[in-house]
Amino acid sequence: MTSSVSRWALLSLVLLMLPLGAWADWGALNMPRGVTQISNEVYTLHMRIFYVCVAIGVAVFGVMIVSMYLHRKSRGVKPADFHESTTVEIVWTVVPLIILIAMAIPAARVLIKMEDFSDSEMSIKVTGYQWRWQYEYLDSGVSFYSQLDAAHNQARQQGADVDLAKAFPGTSFHGEEDVYLRQVDNELVVPVGKKIRFLHTAADVIHSWWVEDLAVKKDAIPGFINENWALIEKPGIYRGKCAELCGRDHGFMPIVVRAVPQEEFDTWIADKKVAMAANAAQADRQWAHQQLVANGKQVYEANCMSCHQAEGQGIPGMFPAIAGSDVATGNIDTHVDTVMNGVAGTMMSKFSQVLSDADIAAVITYQRNAFGNDTGDTVQPLHIKSLRMGLSTDKGADLPGKVASMPALNSNTGVN
Repeated sequence: MTSSVSRWALLSLVLLMLPLGAWADWGALNMPRGVTQISNEVYTLHMRIFYVCVAIGVAVFGVMIVSMYLHRKSRGVKPADFHESTTVEIVWTVVPLIILIAMAIPAARVLIKMEDFSDSEMSIKVTGYQWRWQYEYLDSGVSFYSQLDAAHNQARQQGADVDLAKAFPGTSFHGEEDVYLRQVDNELVVPVGKKIRFLHTAADVIHSWWVEDLAVKKDAIPGFINENWALIEKPGIYRGKCAELCGRDHGFMPIVVRAVPQEEFDTWIADKKVAMAANAAQADRQWAHQQLVANGKQVYEANCMSCHQAEGQGIPGMFPAIAGSDVATGNIDTHVDTVMNGVAGTMMSKFSQVLSDADIAAVITYQRNAFGNDTGDTVQPLHIKSLRMGLSTDKGADLPGKVASMPALNSNTGVN
């Protein structure tokens, strides 16, 4: 009997020690405290309810284990013959109800506070696209798109064979590559100590903007505006992702929020306005063919390569090839219309909403002169600008046909 008890005791001790490995990395498994007051309240609420659930589990399984041990057949115990107990029924109804009420009151208080974006000091509109985010600072007029960094996007095209040391020389990824595929080309920069109101929507499918350190997670739904807020207390970089399955490249739609002091934020806003004005001015000058091709390569790698692949070969059955395609080697008006207005019923979205006039002209010029598509064509940004102006007045009516009927643009500033 003694040896049997010893074996059971040893087995129980081994089983109890098994979770210690996971406990050592509890911080990676548990919800983070975050850097906002709300995130800390969410963490506190989470831990409080977690320990309540642990206590309930210990009590329930404890009673079960003790009952099975003390009332087992080998001890000669006979089962009770009662059928119902009013007292037991009342206890296991009232006690859970009290527990639920005790958990619901603080939970409701936190949820109400999370939805209270009154007294916000600035507003940022977040629009989800496949597969990028658009950020619009409604108080300052600054607007830009943010997507997976081009170098990371190019590296991932190599699949499991990617050598990060070669793809990113001089970069340390600290073990599990904590920033690989989590870097973006344009960070969302916000000031610390200021209550920021976020307005979430989408232009194509449902997305979800989630930054766990800020305790901000909200669905971005086409045609709807959802709102929440954050007041970041500590400068730093906080990463997130799209938490909604929004398509094939859903896993490559990261979010990077950089919180900085107010003075640094004001400088950044001023620089962004200057850059936006300079970018808009790019459409009013004549570009050299080689310059458009060079810029178009960068635009292609940042915006087109995920679907159409690095060498323009596409993915059979999913995304058409650009190399040798009828669009990239055929009528240039059709090519321009495809890039600007997308293709209904397919994954090809409207890049007129995403890219500038200079970027659209550059990427079309690149596609028509890369991957063996040696058409020699050049599309000037001013031509795209004229089409965009036409789109606003004619609402898109037969514009592709007008491209070829603009001889002044064809000879000087349009399609060469």
